[in-house]
Amino acid sequence: MFIQTETTPNDDSLKFIPGVPVMGEGTAEFLDTRSALPSPLAIRLMGIEGVKAVFYGPDFVTVSKDSENPWAVVKPEIYSILMEHFSAGLPLFRSQEDRDAAGPQDTKILDTDSETVAMIKELLETRVRPAIMEDGGDIEYREFSDEGLVKVKLKGSCRGCDSSTVTLKSGIERMLMHYIPEVKGVEQVLDEEETIALDEFAKLEQRLAHKENKDDPK
Repeated sequence: MFIQTETTPNDDSLKFIPGVPVMGEGTAEFLDTRSALPSPLAIRLMGIEGVKAVFYGPDFVTVSKDSENPWAVVKPEIYSILMEHFSAGLPLFRSQEDRDAAGPQDTKILDTDSETVAMIKELLETRVRPAIMEDGGDIEYREFSDEGLVKVKLKGSCRGCDSSTVTLKSGIERMLMHYIPEVKGVEQVLDEEETIALDEFAKLEQRLAHKENKDDPK
């Protein structure tokens, strides 16, 4: 078995392609050990020092690490675990219920959806999602607001990537606004823990800036 790797727009995320189906359909993301419990493979990958997120695509696994641990150290361990798992044909999830719960249902068109929301979901599923998966990530539809904003969440390699804002504004937003006049913009939604982390980072930056100003009497 030969596992290929592809770089992504995020330097701390790598896309591993085992040459066999991974999810087959849908995607799943694991951001901590607790969320990884339904998947033995995700648990093992999260156990590698430096690994902070695991993302399953239809035929790839994206692994994201922190910036302190270099790929030269992390990558061989990931290779070894993936090779062992896929060579043995082991199941990705402990049960079918776990697998069903992990896959996204966000773009499934519901009877209660308006025509506009149905069109947004259709475009995200058929035009946007395949392009983002090429970069080892995914997009999740959250809501369409009364102000005409499409709220989405970026996942996998696209999470926290510097180019994600550019992707949202120049690519996804422009396309949705072109096809659907009711759409006035696209906005990225952050989960509560991500918002807290960003707030803490901003506070740290402020403290550092304040210290620099005090140390520099000019």
